[in-house]
Parts: sequence; C-alpha cells; structure tokens
Amino acid sequence: DPRRTETASDADLFLQIKPGSDVALFNAMLRVMLDEGLINPNYIEAHTQGFAALKETLTNYAPANVAELIGVATEDILKAARWFAKSPVTLSLYCQGLNQSARGTDKNAALINLHLATQQIGKPGAGPFSLTGQPNAMGGREVGGMANLLSAHRDLANAEHRAEVAKLWGVGSVPATPGKTAVELFESLHAGSIKCVWIACTNPAQSMPDQALIREAMQRADFVVLQECHTDTETARYADLLLPASTWGEKDGTVTNSERRISRVRAAIPPPGEARHDWQIAVDFALLLATKLPRANAEKLFPYTCAEEIFNEHRETTRGRDLDITGLSYSILESRGPQHWPFPEHAQTGKIRLYEDGIFPTENGRAKFANTKFVPVAEATTAKFPISLNTGRLRDQWHGMSRTGRAAQLYAHAPEPTLTMNLQTLAALGVGHHDLVTITSARGTLTIPVEASADIAVNEAFLPMHWGSRFVKGDGINALTVSAFDPISRQPELKHAAVSVERANLPWRLVVMTGTTDANTLLAKLALHFDDFEYATCGLSGRDHDVVVFRAAATKAVSQNVIDRLDALFGIDAAALELVDASTGVARAMKVDEGKLVAMRLAGDISGHQWLAEWLESRVDIGALGYRALAGGSTPPLETATRGRIVCACHNVAHNEVAACFAAGGGVADAQNKLKCGTGCGSCLPELRRIELKIRRQATDENPALEELAA
Repeated sequence: DPRRTETASDADLFLQIKPGSDVALFNAMLRVMLDEGLINPNYIEAHTQGFAALKETLTNYAPANVAELIGVATEDILKAARWFAKSPVTLSLYCQGLNQSARGTDKNAALINLHLATQQIGKPGAGPFSLTGQPNAMGGREVGGMANLLSAHRDLANAEHRAEVAKLWGVGSVPATPGKTAVELFESLHAGSIKCVWIACTNPAQSMPDQALIREAMQRADFVVLQECHTDTETARYADLLLPASTWGEKDGTVTNSERRISRVRAAIPPPGEARHDWQIAVDFALLLATKLPRANAEKLFPYTCAEEIFNEHRETTRGRDLDITGLSYSILESRGPQHWPFPEHAQTGKIRLYEDGIFPTENGRAKFANTKFVPVAEATTAKFPISLNTGRLRDQWHGMSRTGRAAQLYAHAPEPTLTMNLQTLAALGVGHHDLVTITSARGTLTIPVEASADIAVNEAFLPMHWGSRFVKGDGINALTVSAFDPISRQPELKHAAVSVERANLPWRLVVMTGTTDANTLLAKLALHFDDFEYATCGLSGRDHDVVVFRAAATKAVSQNVIDRLDALFGIDAAALELVDASTGVARAMKVDEGKLVAMRLAGDISGHQWLAEWLESRVDIGALGYRALAGGSTPPLETATRGRIVCACHNVAHNEVAACFAAGGGVADAQNKLKCGTGCGSCLPELRRIELKIRRQATDENPALEELAA
C-alpha cells in the first residue's frame, strides 16, 4: 500500500510501494520464487498454461532492479516472496487499489500468477480473495450486469454465448456490439453521440472521475432519468425525471457474497409512497415501450410478476456453466439457508471450495498465466503537478455518502474531508499542519484542510473519496481524478492522479452550528451558499440529536448580508447573544434556550469552536455564563472536560477518555471493559492500540521500566 494504513501498522512486513507499482512487485516476487526453486513445477505442468512466456518476461524483474522502481528494499521483496511461497497456505486479500487502475487487470492477474505458480489455490486458507467495494458485486456479475457481459459468466464477444442467450430468451439474436462502459458512456453523452441516459442506483456526479466532463455531459443530454431512493444526491440535480426506487431494506430477492454463497433476502418494510422495486420499473417500462415498437413481444419477454420468477429464469441461464445453480430454489434457500454455487440439478449441496481438482473454467480446464508487464500510472507527475495523489476510503463513511452522510455519529471520526501529506513535503511547500490548501489537477481544483502524517511518503498525498458537492464546495473529490481506464476491465484509474498543492491564503474563518430535527433539509440549503466563500463544507455531528455544522473561509470578511442569510437558516435571531469587533472582523453569536446552547456562529476567529461544539452536542447548562460564553480561546470558561475526537463511533468514546484510561495503567482490554470502545464493530481497535502505545512511550520519559513495553 502507498500509505501506512491501520492494517499496515499491524503487519509483520509492510511494503510501502510507490503508487501503481503492484505488477513490478508481484513479478519480482515471482522471479525470486523461480530463482530459488520455490514454485511448484508439477502443478504448473499439469494444470496451467502460458508459464513459458511469463518466465521469459521475468528476466527483466530482478529484485535488486525492481526495488528502486517501487520504493521497497530488496530484502523485503525477498522476504515477501519466501513467506508467500513457503507458507503451508497463503491468502491474498486485496481491495480497490488493484482494481481501480488503468492496469487493474494486469495487477489482479500478476497476483493470481503467484498463487498458480506455488499452488496456493484450491485448498483451505489459500487463494486470491478480492474484497469488493459493493455488496452483491459477485451477484451483479453472475447476471451479466456489465456492458460486455451476458448472464452466467458469458462473454458478449462470443458468438456461441450470444446464441445460447438468444435461444433462452426466444429471440432471433443478441446484439454483438458491447454497450458503453461507464467512462465511455459519459464521453459519448458529452460528445452528443448518445442523447439520453437512464441512471439507476448510482451517483455518477460524485463517483465518476473527471467530474467537469461528467456534469457537462449530463447538462448536454436531451434527457436524464434517475432511478434512486434519495432526491438530493449530486446526480439528482441533473435529472429530468426521477423514478423513486426501493432501497435495500425494502427489497426481496437474492444476493451472492464473496464466497459464492447465495442468500435469500426479504423486505423488512414495504417501499414508501410511490417507490417501486427496480425490476418492477424495468418490466413496466418494457411493456409500455412495446406499444411503441413494431413486432414487439414484451409480454413473452417480460412476464414477471415477482422476484422469484426472475430468479428462476436466471437459474436456467446457468445450466452447464461454471456457476450452475439449476439445483437451487427459493424453497431450498428458505429451508436450508444460504448455499454455495455451483449447485447443479440433483446436487445435494453446493461446492464449498473451487479448484481443488486443479480444473479451471477455461476451454481446456487449465488456468492461464497472464504475461503481465509493469506499466506506470496513467498520469505521471510533472514539474507542474509534482504530487502523487492517492484516493481511498475512510473507516466510517461509505462510497458517496448518499446514505452514511445522513448519520451524524459517522462524522465523529472524520468530520470533514482532509488531505494527508508527509510533514517533509508540507515544509517544502511552506504549508502548515491544519492549513487550508488548494489541490489542482489537469481537470479541476479543490480547497480543503491538510494534516501532516508520517503514514504518507514524501511527495505523495491521500484524500478520502467520499465527499461530493453536497458536502464541499466545488465538484467534490473526483474533480481531480483521471478518466483513463483499463483496456480490458474498463475500470477507471480512480486511485491515482498527478496534482499540485499550495497553501490557500484564506485567513477569515467561519463556523456555524445548530441542533435540528431536519438535518438533511438544512444541509441541502447550505450547499447553495458554498459560492459565497472560497472554501466551504457542511456536515453533521452529535449522537443523541443531530447537529449541522457549516465551515467556511475567505480572504476577507464576507458581507453582512451573507451572515444574515446563514443566521436565518441556523435560527440565530435578535435574541441571540452577540459580540462584534469590526476592526478585526470577529463576530460571535450564540442562541441559548433554557440555559442550553442551541446554535452558534463564530466568524473571523473560530478558536474555541471545539469545546463550544461539545457544549452544543451535550447540551451543557451555560445559562449562568451570559456573555462570557462568547470569550473564545482554547480553554472554556466552564470547568467541563473536553473529550477530543471520537475514537469509537459505536459507543461514543472519545480520545481523551481512552487516553486517561491508558495513562492510569489500563490497556486495551481495560478500555473495552470500562468504556465499551472496541466492542461494537471493532474497527477502532487498531487506533486504540496506537493510542495505548503512544501513552506508554510518553511514560517512558518518567518511567524507564516501561521502555521494553514501548519497544
């Protein structure tokens, strides 16, 4: 991984490669295995093909030569290769860093090559395992849910496969020309060769690269249909027609998880209002469309009245294929629970483990070694754009925040998008920790805060992928990313872009907060005010009740008219306590109701906003303070302990509470028992361990006996 993640902090060996250099690493590891006799020649001979060509390519990947290219010590490459090959079982877990790349297919294949060469596949605890970014990602591929696929792992380019599907459907033929994949679709929409687009269950105005092109494409389109369960996503702004769709808790059908296990899904509640299931919308549209077309036989092609009928048709398309499920039914799934595929007709159970017999789903049953060669990232750094930007996920948010962005407690760990860079790089740029910076790529710009971290390599940067223009001024994170895509998978290179970073000179700051029972409506209204500032974000905080937070910055104080409009939105009226210093641009206002802080605005000087936010969220009684509450500064005028950043979102445990537990001599187990942190989803455990280690190291200055523990 290009950055030291929480997982990397727990690793026995961490390979901090340069962005996009995965193929070079994997090829170098395979070269080590080949040179040291760590491959399995008998398995290669009996069950694979194509190794000779790959073996020739590996002559160019000596570890000593690759080490400098990828930024990893030669000794570490050797160690990784030996551990991989010599372990009784080796499991490779990989995420979107391999997939979201202009060479993603090669990266996946190069990793699979390692497993095939060492027979680390087809046995318990071994094999390459993709941790996909979407629930039911495997199920989507099973039904042919991509522009170049047909049902049951059939290839649209294969004439035999097309004929099979045409026969199943009772039509004369299936089109041989693939549809447009995501990037190609919007490029065609932008160019005008596609006039209309129907978007279902996705948010391209946040998730696609090169947002300027994506948004311009939808503006140029003659007609945009959006099938969604929310009306306020970034894409909804461009929709001519909104079709309300059911969401996950309202759906009925099946899903397939990453271990090929098909589960029966039942609706927890009925869809609200006019919302309908996606399949119902498609069927009804087909039946209406048939009335406009000659010789259409929609009733025969779309006879479905329930999800089970659709499953049964899909089941028949799998007959004889590698994922044959002709022996499965709703009744089996309901009586016996989730089942693995393949589960052919007359089988008593699904196949739990694939490839145990060394037979693979190819024409001759042999696995194919891919002759992978390293190709650099699609967009190299230059003097104009000298920083390698990596994008990725945060712990508590999901994709484009169309759902998680509505849950206040999920902002506790990361309240706003923040660029992370190495301190050495920041120093060279003249940028300080927590400064605002402007990030620029060849496609767009974004202004957000920056923080220093030793987890990021020099001249590299990390930016979370989740924030779109609902929450931050501009076109969101993907204003920066590049639309170059893999020639086979067609997956765009969302993980890397070349950028410049410079300090944004925006000394005038603003923070406005209020508790509300209708947070999403207020968030939508606030996004309309982003253009009043050079930098602006909005989000949520709190736990027992929602608090809306608006942050902004500018080169100078904005007009009173802008402040008045924001005050009206946040309920800060004439009854609020107010302090104004026109000479410095400082203006503070607080709305207090029955002694509790319910809204506040800090302008010009935002010092004290953290403890004020805690007062607002916890509803501390500050009635006796009067105008002293407007004092600002790092220390509150009440003896209330500040909690610090939330570490455990599940149980609302903050950093200072965890640190106090460790300073008193407790460990992670004590914190779990006393504070309950780390006992919910468990995702905060790595951070708990880091805080404990830091506290122990600080204690060694006073207690040498703890040196060994800290080490």
